[in-house]
Amino acid sequence: MARRWVVALLAIVAIAMPAFAASPSVYLEELTWPELRAAIASGKTTILVPIGGTEQNGPHMALGKHNVRVKVLAAKIATALGDALVAPVIAYVPEGDINRPSGHLKFPGTITVPAAAFETTLEYAAKSFKLAGFRNIVFLGDHGGYQKDEEAVAQRLDREWAGTPVRAIALTEYYRASEIEFAQLLKQKGYSEAEIGSHAGLLDTSLMLATDPALVRADLLGETKPGDGTHGDPRRASAALGQLGVNLIVARSVAAIRAATQPH
Repeated sequence: MARRWVVALLAIVAIAMPAFAASPSVYLEELTWPELRAAIASGKTTILVPIGGTEQNGPHMALGKHNVRVKVLAAKIATALGDALVAPVIAYVPEGDINRPSGHLKFPGTITVPAAAFETTLEYAAKSFKLAGFRNIVFLGDHGGYQKDEEAVAQRLDREWAGTPVRAIALTEYYRASEIEFAQLLKQKGYSEAEIGSHAGLLDTSLMLATDPALVRADLLGETKPGDGTHGDPRRASAALGQLGVNLIVARSVAAIRAATQPH
């Protein structure tokens, strides 16, 4: 009897394994090159390029906030689109002058690169994706400091690629939804502007709790003070509030990408 149970269990596993293997990841870096080639040939011709940044986020939130958050959100956007994949996160971004450190650079762990190096990285990543066969290359920037750099690169590439079916898109709607529109939504729910904050406050921390709570030190939420890198009050942050922001960002981004990639 025991042997029959083992045989039956192995048969179930054998049936289930091919079904599991038939659902490859939306993350490009988790695919083999033949899997990627097949995905592009099947119509997955949009590549999302998530751009984060490594910087201080107050004493209660990890340095990789932007990187982790944009990776999670990019996957949700790609899944909703159905024809998109997600590139590796760009974690090294302009954060100021390394020789005259100010702002986030005053805190250990913040990493900066020159704007020119950042733009060149975006440019050659996009050209690599074009070479692979992608038609729509979409920059998703989770940080406000380099939005103009994204737009400049996308505009240069579009001029260079004029007459081809390939497009570069700086999706400013993503950042607008995550900062401006989500803040407006929180205000409508009764939270003050001072509490919502501009960095590591209620908004930022709630988004992190909804995307990866392991990066938030919950026991430190009530210990923020002036000069610690926090601008806002994260004490009432929650995953439930953050999920409202996640839903908003994904919906706005999906709609904007679909509109931008429609045939002219």
